[in-house]
Amino acid sequence: MMTQTSSPPPEELVKQWEREQERLRQQVVEDDTEDWQRSPGFCGLQRVGGVDLSFIKGDEVNACAQLVVLSYPSLEVLYEDSRMVTLTAPYVSGFLAFRETPFLLEALQRLRTGQPTLMPQVVFVDGNGLFHYREFGLACHLGVLSGLPCVGVAKNLLQVQGVFKDEEHQSQIAALQKGGDSFPLTVASGKVLGKALRSCDKSSKPVYVSVGHKISLDTAVRLTHACCRYRVPEPIRQVCGCCGAGSEDKEQQSLKTPLKVHLCVRACVNGNF
Repeated sequence: MMTQTSSPPPEELVKQWEREQERLRQQVVEDDTEDWQRSPGFCGLQRVGGVDLSFIKGDEVNACAQLVVLSYPSLEVLYEDSRMVTLTAPYVSGFLAFRETPFLLEALQRLRTGQPTLMPQVVFVDGNGLFHYREFGLACHLGVLSGLPCVGVAKNLLQVQGVFKDEEHQSQIAALQKGGDSFPLTVASGKVLGKALRSCDKSSKPVYVSVGHKISLDTAVRLTHACCRYRVPEPIRQVCGCCGAGSEDKEQQSLKTPLKVHLCVRACVNGNF
């Protein structure tokens, strides 16, 4: 068992991960694949999921893997799963999925085995999808390996491929007048890899939406807006402990301390999970 993950990973491991990302990237589907996605009101969508791995500040090894399933459109909790896990893969910016995906897949598999009728029809991931250094973030990785439609929603901008949090970006944010307004995240190549979305009228700070798998960008943005009571879509808000202080985007800061980590620890100690 590894006792720390802060030391630089071997160069060969990083190269291996790059090859694996490239291989899996070819399997990403960037189009709508389900009937409910093509419906203006998402008719037929009944269950939306959210996943996250949360860390206690100062501990890079032990984390709480969380899955929640909500009803749609009422956004009431139907299912929750929280497990304390021990990570062995090192944290490397751009390769978050190799550290977290195995535990998120396990959570989905427990649900598939135990209560298959509650499997989500789409999963919101606290992180990026195509808006990523190599266009294959955590939401893509989880989507391809699980086979489920996935949407990446980041709370902070990943400055990548020529997209920066500069004066132009700030002016675009200021132009978002109401919930549902968005603008494209266009990278240096000219490709649109995501959108900045003002998710509700109550917050002027956007979230950053990108395709994970089996959903189009426009549909991902519409669905994210539809799932927002507050700034962060409800499936992610439920697993992130209301996204309080310390919940920066994990590609920029990997450690965070949401309330639900402590609740997860307490539940595991008490034998509730």
